[in-house]
Amino acid sequence: MRYRDTLAPKEDHKRIRRWARQLPKIDLHRHLEGSLRLSTLAEIARKHGLDIPARDAESLRPYVQVTEETAGFQRFLGKFRVLRHFYTSREAVQRVVREAIVDAAEDNIRYLELRFNPLALANVHHFPLDEVVAWVIQATDDAALETGTRTCLILQIPRNEPLAVAEEIVDLAIEHFGPLVRGIDLAGDEQRFPPEKFVAPFRRAREAGLATTAHAGEAAGPESVRGAIQYLNPQRIGHGVRAVESSEVIQMVYERGITLEVCPTSNIHTGVVRGLSQHPLIDLFNLRLYVTLNTDDPSVSDTTLSDEYVVAVSDLGLAPQLIYAMLRHSVNAAFIPAEERTWLREMIRNSLWQWPGAVDCFDGVNTRAFL
Repeated sequence: MRYRDTLAPKEDHKRIRRWARQLPKIDLHRHLEGSLRLSTLAEIARKHGLDIPARDAESLRPYVQVTEETAGFQRFLGKFRVLRHFYTSREAVQRVVREAIVDAAEDNIRYLELRFNPLALANVHHFPLDEVVAWVIQATDDAALETGTRTCLILQIPRNEPLAVAEEIVDLAIEHFGPLVRGIDLAGDEQRFPPEKFVAPFRRAREAGLATTAHAGEAAGPESVRGAIQYLNPQRIGHGVRAVESSEVIQMVYERGITLEVCPTSNIHTGVVRGLSQHPLIDLFNLRLYVTLNTDDPSVSDTTLSDEYVVAVSDLGLAPQLIYAMLRHSVNAAFIPAEERTWLREMIRNSLWQWPGAVDCFDGVNTRAFL
C-alpha cells in the first residue's frame, strides 16, 4: 500500500512534506552553477553593472530559472549561458559556493557532493583554472565547517571542449585529490559529443584513485548510457533514466552495479520525460537498480531535495520506504573517503529511528515488499 493511499489528500500532502523536511538527506548530483540564489545574482549584477537582460531578482528569474516556458534540453542549458556572467571575482565565486552549501544544510542535507565546471567559472573573466579550483576548495572547506554538512567536490569536464581541457581538469583533480576533491564528471550535449574521446583522461583519473561519474541517458537514449559504461567505466551515471528503453542496457547497469543519480524535476524541465506520470523512477526500482534521488540544479529548477522527495511520493507514487532504500544506495555510492563511509552510514541510520520501519528499509530488510 502506498503512503498516499492511507491518508486524505490534504493531510497526506502536509504529512509527506513535513516528513521530507525532517529526513536526513544525501545529494550526490548537484551542480554549483545551478545553485545560485536569485537575490545574490541581483546583487552581483547591480554591483558590477553586468551586461545582462535584467538586474533585479524577479526580472532575472525567467533568464536563470525554469518558469512556464516549454520544456527542452537546449532551453534548460540556455539558463547557464546567462549564469556564467556572475562569476565576477574570487569573492563572488566563493560566495556562491558557501551559499550553495548553506542552502543544502538548511534542507537537512547531511552529505553533499557539489560538482562544478572550472571552465564555466573562469572563462568570462579569464581566471586561471587552478586559481578557480583553489577558491572553490577553500570556500567548501569553510562552509562545511560552518554548517556541519560534509561536502565533497567533483570536477566536471565539458563534452564540447577540446580534449586538452579535459586533460587539464583531470590534472587539477589529481593535484587536489584528497578529503574534498573526490572525483570527475562528464557533462554536456550527449548527442553531439559522445564519450569515446574521453577514454584517456577518465582512465588516468581512475588510476590516480579518483571516483568517476558521467551524464548519460538524459538528452540521448540508452545508447548514451551504453557508451558511457563501455568507454568510461564510471561508478555512477548522472540521470540514466532512458536506460529503461533498452533491456540490454538495463542488464549492463545491473551487472556492473552502477548507481543512477536520478533528478525527477530536472528530467521534466529538460524534456527528458514528458510528465511525472511517465517518469521511470519506480520502474528503475523494479528492475533492481541502485537508484538515488537528487536535485541537479536546485535554483534553476526552483526545487530542494525535500521537494524531490515529495514529488517522488506524492506525484510518482513511490512508497516512502523506498526513500530509505535510496538513502542506503546513496551511502554506498558516495565518493566519500572509504574510512568515513561507516560514519555516514551510522549517522543516517541513527537519524531514522523515529519513523517505524525506516531502519529496516535502510538496512535492506523487506524493501521489495513496497514495490
